[in-house]
Amino acid sequence: MTLTSGCFISHEYDRMVVRFSMHDGTREVPCAISTSAMDDLERGPQVRPEQREAQFTRLRDRIEARAASKYRATEFEGTPPGIVLRGIDFRT
Repeated sequence: MTLTSGCFISHEYDRMVVRFSMHDGTREVPCAISTSAMDDLERGPQVRPEQREAQFTRLRDRIEARAASKYRATEFEGTPPGIVLRGIDFRT
């Protein structure tokens, strides 16, 4: 159960999430992170909607590492089951 990078899918303004994917072999794993969690990770002001993909790219390593951790712990949510990251997931 090792996840590898997938792709940025979209910024969903109405849901305030960024959707992305990761892969477990050939299986695609749907993932999302709240925009507030990304803003907290950067410890800066909230970015504009058109800047979310660039922000995701800057934070990608940290986001994907945490998604992989939740995947290993089988912390799935939703239908189809996927990984959802929130600010609390990055607090230590």
